[in-house]
Amino acid sequence: MADDLRLALDRLADGDWDAAHAIVQDDPSADAAWIHAHLHRVEGDPGNAAYWYRRAGRPPATGTLDEEFAEIRRALGGTQAS
Repeated sequence: MADDLRLALDRLADGDWDAAHAIVQDDPSADAAWIHAHLHRVEGDPGNAAYWYRRAGRPPATGTLDEEFAEIRRALGGTQAS
């Protein structure tokens, strides 16, 4: 499961928002919801992001997108696979 979530982050880092979204879309975990929230921030949809932050049990991010991305990456314990 964590491997799939790291893959979602890799796809986002590669500029493939749709692939990243497809990976987290049906994952019920809190970590997937956090990534889902981040994706909707990237998309510019704060209302949808807020919903996913609630699902993740996290407050909405207030830092930059890059800061949050790095925080998620650290939390999942991985680096970009390429």
